[in-house]
Amino acid sequence: MSDNLANPAPLGLMGFGMTTVLLNLHNAGLFELGAGILAMGIFYGGMAQVIAGIMEFKKGNTFGTTAFTSYGLFWLTLVFLVYFNGQFGITKNSEAFMTAYLFMWGVFTFFMFIGTLASASRVLQAVFFTLVVLFWMLAARDGFGWKGTWAVMTGWEGVLCGSLAIYCGMAQVINENFGRTVLPLGAK
Repeated sequence: MSDNLANPAPLGLMGFGMTTVLLNLHNAGLFELGAGILAMGIFYGGMAQVIAGIMEFKKGNTFGTTAFTSYGLFWLTLVFLVYFNGQFGITKNSEAFMTAYLFMWGVFTFFMFIGTLASASRVLQAVFFTLVVLFWMLAARDGFGWKGTWAVMTGWEGVLCGSLAIYCGMAQVINENFGRTVLPLGAK
């Protein structure tokens, strides 16, 4: 069977990367959490990644399907947890719950990072490694109440993670369009 399908990874990486950068600029204290970040979480971080995951399924890529679908649904659940937190008679999320939620996403991401070591580019490995660190830094922020400098450092670490994903996605698009390596991704 020939593979005439477009590479869905850049769509998923851009959805993840741009949404991650915006949320973490908020976490770093540059601006308040607003409708723009929530909209990005629903549509680009959420729905676009789920679409990319479905496209990866069609290509037979188990890793891509699992990663993009899971992180797309992560963004949708996160927006739901933020928007409905204490609204409409729904009990407010405790910091203990948010700590466990973020920690578990870190565990999932750790195993996905292990998966990148088999065949992914160095840049994609860096995306997953920095995402493990980000989830566990966020869990520590909520679990230990580290709101000051730690929260700002966590935000900037998230900006790094999202920026790496943006680079990885755009490198794939640009390299494919030029038919050669313009933006290196590191040996696989």
